[in-house]
Amino acid sequence: MEVHFTSDQQAKLSRLATEQGRAVEALVLEAVDRLFSYDEWFAFEVEKGLAAADQGELVAHDAVRKMIESRYPA
Repeated sequence: MEVHFTSDQQAKLSRLATEQGRAVEALVLEAVDRLFSYDEWFAFEVEKGLAAADQGELVAHDAVRKMIESRYPA
């Protein structure tokens, strides 16, 4: 498999690899593994949410608004 990066992406990868004392290939493989892990986690969380909704475990609109406003005051 070949992956083509832009010159900017390649420069960033090279800089990061140098800073970490690692091979560029190792960084790319780690990034792909993180993508897979995130995708699996996200799909699992969506399924949990759908199951909860199917069981009627919902949060009222006003409650959501209050949570958001408390976390991000205007």
